[in-house]
Amino acid sequence: MVIINYAIMCLVFGTTFLTIKIGIDAGAPPFFSAGIRFFLAGLLLFVWMILKKRARVNLLIQKEMMITGLCLTFGTFSTLYWAEQYVTSGAAAILSATAPMMILLLQMIVMREQVARKALIGCLIGFLGVILLVFPQVTMTASLFWLLGSGAILIGQLFYSSGALYSKQVIRRFADSSPVALNAVQMMYGGAMLMILSFFTEPLHLSSMLTPKAIGSLLYLIIIGSMVGHTIFYWLVAKTNPVFPSTWLYLSPVIAMGLGALLYHETVTWFMALGAVTTIAGIVIVNFDSLRNLIKRQQRKELDLA
Repeated sequence: MVIINYAIMCLVFGTTFLTIKIGIDAGAPPFFSAGIRFFLAGLLLFVWMILKKRARVNLLIQKEMMITGLCLTFGTFSTLYWAEQYVTSGAAAILSATAPMMILLLQMIVMREQVARKALIGCLIGFLGVILLVFPQVTMTASLFWLLGSGAILIGQLFYSSGALYSKQVIRRFADSSPVALNAVQMMYGGAMLMILSFFTEPLHLSSMLTPKAIGSLLYLIIIGSMVGHTIFYWLVAKTNPVFPSTWLYLSPVIAMGLGALLYHETVTWFMALGAVTTIAGIVIVNFDSLRNLIKRQQRKELDLA
């Protein structure tokens, strides 16, 4: 089940960078569209969890939910949405792929945890693969806003990495609540923060949100990107570790390349194929021990059921 959910999450998240870009290019205000996306997705999921009696209303007043929402949703996506006004979706995917490496560095430097050399090597190989894959397709212009956008995404990934590590503690702290409910509440908090930021920083013209491209982008990101993708991510953090689900960031450019070739007949060069293979190799190295343990547990379950 872990591997299946991981594959679904990678497929979902692999499409979100371009979907965000489509909405922003259609005129949707970055902070407001991000805020409404996450707040509505979180609200719908939380109501569903309440109706299923798998969540308590008092989760809404827990400070841990606010902190998680600040990191995983507000910090990560305020920077990404703003940056995608100036940075291509491909470049955003490259820069976002630094998150698993940042998680390992935070574990090693801040939390003083022992990190296997194999994991560090795997992160570097995976990140190299992303560069090999996407860099030939990206026109890097050294404009001020491109540089600011790139820096913003990197800052956002620090928020993301901190939130992924902190969310593991939150899940243990609220072990009696569904990870889906915890994810819903943090999205509501993060979405509300984004809308407050929008109120003070950008003009809001509803007409720009009502174009077909803007509406389509928003609906896809609410239902598929947030309700499906982020719920699976939170579930995987609970079932494995913070690093394993975060490696979807290495696969997103690979998925984008495959969809482009399949649906739009885009050319796939040998250089791009090398990047894809290198990326997957890095992911396997980073998670080799976790994958081996998951396979062993699955085999034991099958033997017990036999």
